Amino acid sequence: MKKYEVLLGRSYIVTVCAQNHDTARRCVEFYLGDCPDLSKSIDRKDLGFEIKEMEMTVNEAFEAREII
Repeated sequence: MKKYEVLLGRSYIVTVCAQNHDTARRCVEFYLGDCPDLSKSIDRKDLGFEIKEMEMTVNEAFEAREII
């Protein structure tokens, strides 16, 4: 198999209760930082791939708004 490096960007909207918007942003960034490889061995075999490693490169909460 050939080896590829893929840059993947994702965005999430996370609803969190916190004392203020700074705490909300920090907690979401810290506790939702890494994502696991969700592939199963059957997926890897059937589709002919293997995820070697994942490195988080950006983990920033851009905005926090109070909602009612």
